[in-house]
Amino acid sequence: MDNRILGDPGRPSFQVDRYPFYLLNRLVSRYNGIIEPKLREIGIDIPYWRVLMVLGERAPRGIREIADAAVIPLSTMTRIVQRMAAADFVSVQVSDADARVTTVSLLPLGKAKLAEARVVTAPIYAKVIEDFSAEDFDLLLKLFDRLYANLTA
Repeated sequence: MDNRILGDPGRPSFQVDRYPFYLLNRLVSRYNGIIEPKLREIGIDIPYWRVLMVLGERAPRGIREIADAAVIPLSTMTRIVQRMAAADFVSVQVSDADARVTTVSLLPLGKAKLAEARVVTAPIYAKVIEDFSAEDFDLLLKLFDRLYANLTA
């Protein structure tokens, strides 16, 4: 049987374990369940980790850009960034280029927490991908990109 048909929620033959969005949610939930205790041991949670990872890639960034990259609603991201600023993980400034934009940068404590988070999450990532060839992993990323593109087209 064609799994595309079995994964179609509009068909009587629908099977939840063939539905890609269920599988993606299950995967993310499992991953978060594994990394969250590790992150809590170093004093952060998953939203902080997402912000740190995004800023670790490139900073400063606007709050909206961080929210988009971290897949967190803007209003929630604003509160997260405010808490992170109060904890001296990040600094917040009004953009010189556009006063409507608030930019966020990592402070030394944020950089240190990012380094710790990378140490505790890297072994989990390595375990998850250990039996993927480079080609398989590239294909996986391309397939995710195709699904995303189909949703935005």
